[in-house]
Order: sequence, then C-alpha cells, then structure tokens
Amino acid sequence: MSKRFFLNKVAIVTGASDGIGRATALALARQGAHVAISARREARLEQVASEIKVYGKEILVAAADVTDSSQVAQLVDGVIERWGCVDILIANAGEYVRAPVQSLTLTDLQHSMAINFYGGIYAILAVLPHMRQRNSGHIVVVTSMNGKKGMPLDAPYAAAKFAMTGFAEVLRQELYGSGIFVSNILPGRVDTEMIRNLKVPWISAKIKPEAVARAILIAIEKRKPEVILPPLAVWLHYVNVLSPKWGDAITRFFHLEGWKN
Repeated sequence: MSKRFFLNKVAIVTGASDGIGRATALALARQGAHVAISARREARLEQVASEIKVYGKEILVAAADVTDSSQVAQLVDGVIERWGCVDILIANAGEYVRAPVQSLTLTDLQHSMAINFYGGIYAILAVLPHMRQRNSGHIVVVTSMNGKKGMPLDAPYAAAKFAMTGFAEVLRQELYGSGIFVSNILPGRVDTEMIRNLKVPWISAKIKPEAVARAILIAIEKRKPEVILPPLAVWLHYVNVLSPKWGDAITRFFHLEGWKN
C-alpha cells in the first residue's frame, strides 16, 4: 500500500468501536488519513480514538445509531463541516442475527435488515450527493460471505447481506465513469466480538480483523470492485457458482454454520 495515496484523505468508518471497523480506522490513520469513527458505544469509540491519536492524525468521534437515518445524516454533515469533504465511506456497522427459518419471526428479519442493510444504505445516501458534487470518492460496503453463500441458521443475516451485495452491484455500475468507486468486501468468519461464542470448523477458521482491514485499504487503492477472503472462502464461492448442490454438500460436510461454544 502507498501511504501517499491515503495521506490527508477524510474517511468515515461506521461500526468502529470494535472488530473490523476498529482495525480499519486504525489502518487508515496509520496510512495518513483523517478518520471519523462512529458506533453506538461512545466509551468504546473514545478508546479507539486514543489509539488513533498515536499516529498524529485528526479524528472525530461521533456516536450514532445507523438504524436512525437522521443520526447518520448528522454524522456526515459533521464530517463535512469539520474537514470540508468525505473521500472514503466504510459502511461497516453490523450485527450477527441468527434464527432457523422455521422459527424465524418478522422481528428477527426486520432487526437484521435495519442494521445490516438500511444502516449501510443511510450512510451511502448521505454521502452520495456530496461525492457526486465533487466527482470523487470511494464507498466500501463490508458485507459477508453470507452475501454470496448463505449458511444454515443465518437467514436474517444472509438476507440483509445479500441485499447489500445486490445494492452495491447496481451502485457500482451506475457510478461508472463518475469518479466515485464502490467496493464490496465479503469476509468469511472473522474473529470479532460479534461471533465470539460461535465455534467454527478448521476449514473456516476465523481470520483476524486486521486482515480484513488490509483488504479494505488495498481495495480502495486498487479500486477493486469486490474482495472475498480468505482464499478458502473464494474456493467455496466458485464451487457454489458452478454447482449450488456441491456448495450445499460442502457446507453440510464441514458444518460451516458452526456451533455455539
């Protein structure tokens, strides 16, 4: 990665209090960017801010609930007021919502969509007019391999991630030639608080949030439309594209849905 590329860029990271969001905010600051970090837990954000300050970059802490469009709009307005622009949006906030389809309630589904889909949509729609005015920007959505291959028990989560993946596909094409780029990051299992109580088989071992953060920065610099990681997740994706029957069989054989500790 080129530090010059990110130097003094202004980035917003949602879901930045832990996991992928925290690792990405730190990685951006390390590369010279100014970072606005947002999540619901302000105390946790302040901890992340203290880590970022080590790199000598400006930081804005903005507690916000991404399910509230007005709070997301205020976040974006605050960043523009502070720095005059938004160069990068990392729409990362999410929550792992599980329920077997046979016992799924509308509340489960609505809750997952509110955070994992609409939370990202609100942020995108808030920054898009500004980026269109400048003909410049990069939007990164952090979805999941569940947005390509749904795992058993993950219906609420997979539905939201598939929705965001589809939205990103359309957005990327509609913005072609505008100077605004879109990247969809689809990690497999990540070692975060969100799935701390989920035990997974060796073949889908949890990867570090820092590995995802690095993939995000490379995607921005190289303008990659889509990144799936780790390599075994890429393999599963292509098997499933060629034969959903075999994709299902692999999922069952290795119990890729995992089980509670």
